[in-house]
This record gives sequence, structure tokens and C-alpha cells, in this order.
Amino acid sequence: MVKWFIGPYKIKVIISSNIVELELPTTIKIDPVVNVSRIKQYIDQINSQRKKMPQPVIVEGEEEWEVERILNKRKVQGKNKFLVT
Repeated sequence: MVKWFIGPYKIKVIISSNIVELELPTTIKIDPVVNVSRIKQYIDQINSQRKKMPQPVIVEGEEEWEVERILNKRKVQGKNKFLVT
């Protein structure tokens, strides 16, 4: 089972010991009142863990990135996807 998390969002009100109301943006169309089993504490990454996106190189007016090596490959909806550094 894959669990997807969105956020982080602040807890607006603690309704009971197992129910909270979240501060959600208006673009998210879900009920802001959730069971605490559905939320997870947000832990920020330390600075050395943050991924720095490399700057693109402009070739013939298009942005391109140089691939140092391919770490992994998988098929998603029939198309190859690569994990690169």
C-alpha cells in the first residue's frame, strides 16, 4: 500500500484527542477535519540533505542538463524513466 502525503499544513483546531482540523488552502477540495491517524509530523531536511538542482546549459536556445551517470531505470506507462546524477 502506497501512502501519499501532501503538505505541510498547520493544525487549526484540535477537536478531540483523535480529530483535528487542518489549515488547508482553498484549492484543496477535501474535508479539513481528519483523524490523527491520517496525519504525520513534518520533519524538515537538514541543509546537507537538501537537493540542489543543477543549473541548465543553454544549447541552441533550449535548456539542457548534463547527465553524469544513470542510477536507475523503470517503465512508467510504457515510457522509460531514468534516475540520473
